[in-house]
Amino acid sequence: MVPDTATMQTVIAPATVKPDSEGSAVVRGLMLPAAILISTLLVLIYWKIIWALGVDWWSESSHGLLVPPLVAYIVYLRRNHIRSIPAHSDTAGLSFLCLGCLLAVLGQFSSEFFVSRVSLVVVLAGLVWTFWGRARLKALGLPLLLLLTMIPVPLLVYNSAALPLQLLASYIATNVAQSAGVVVFREGNVIHLAQVSLGVAEACSGLRSLGSLLVMGLLVGFVQCRRPVSRVLLVALAVPIAILVNVIRVCGTAIVADYNYRLAMGFYHTFSGWVIFLAGMALMFGAAKLVHSCVDQRQ
Repeated sequence: MVPDTATMQTVIAPATVKPDSEGSAVVRGLMLPAAILISTLLVLIYWKIIWALGVDWWSESSHGLLVPPLVAYIVYLRRNHIRSIPAHSDTAGLSFLCLGCLLAVLGQFSSEFFVSRVSLVVVLAGLVWTFWGRARLKALGLPLLLLLTMIPVPLLVYNSAALPLQLLASYIATNVAQSAGVVVFREGNVIHLAQVSLGVAEACSGLRSLGSLLVMGLLVGFVQCRRPVSRVLLVALAVPIAILVNVIRVCGTAIVADYNYRLAMGFYHTFSGWVIFLAGMALMFGAAKLVHSCVDQRQ
């Protein structure tokens, strides 16, 4: 007697249904509510820190305003690559969560805003590691690193780094102005001309442009450089480039002030700031091409 294959298929087919499909659907259905819940808790915990950070961006560190939208855009561009990485929970990420919570507590008790702000990025990294795994954390490494650049450095560190840069800029500007035939001498960070004296203040130290160029170095390195060593080298080159363009601006201000002080401290001071910043960006792109040709293309 020949068995009916059609009958056998209809009997066997219901037994081949995967039992995990319903569980996976439930997990996917819970991801959006869990994400909303976690985001709400982060806002409730960090809203004061985020508000104070926004005030600092608006008043001093203007490039910080561009970092969160830029990070969101990079994540959006890489969404397909991130989704292609299998997601799985990893309890090792709880170490980052504990570290972030500890930094938040230390920052609150010590009134150290920098530590509290860094804790936010550490907590975000811990959440990604815990719920998505180390592979997805690695894929989101650049956006998380960019988020760190939006945090202004502590005031003590800023003042300690600003003074040597002020002295360096005033020293070079004095020598360049003397070479151009301008009667000038320097006293600390004050440049004395024939009719007026110029003080190289903290705002003219170049630290603000350094923060912007560091962000630019990370982005350009991510786009144009392939090897990690070349990306690190490009970010390191942002420091001398920021110092160079700031020294050029101070030199130009000293020379122009010898002829017209109002012009130097008015139109030229504002206009040169934008021009010098664009020159710094151009130098960063040129440095990226140089690093790519000298490091990436060498085996």
